[in-house]
Amino acid sequence: MGDTGLFGDMNLIGSYYKPDLVLIPIGGHFVMSPGDAAYATREMIKPKFAIPVHYGTTPQLKGTTAEYIGALGQGATKVFPINPGEKLSF
Repeated sequence: MGDTGLFGDMNLIGSYYKPDLVLIPIGGHFVMSPGDAAYATREMIKPKFAIPVHYGTTPQLKGTTAEYIGALGQGATKVFPINPGEKLSF
């Protein structure tokens, strides 16, 4: 199925499943960087809401929510940069 490169099947996810909410990894070492995650969010998946995950837990996962939000820019996706233990209701 599709490209197995950096973005894998993100176009498929966006076009076929059309998710309203995504948990998007932004850490940068083992997962996408904030810039790559922003590109995938904005250009491929196009959700209404995004929750950044997999960042800041080890020294290698240096990506930040501020970098992700900055790279994502103003658009249709609302970002919820939550902290451990916080809850969201939709």
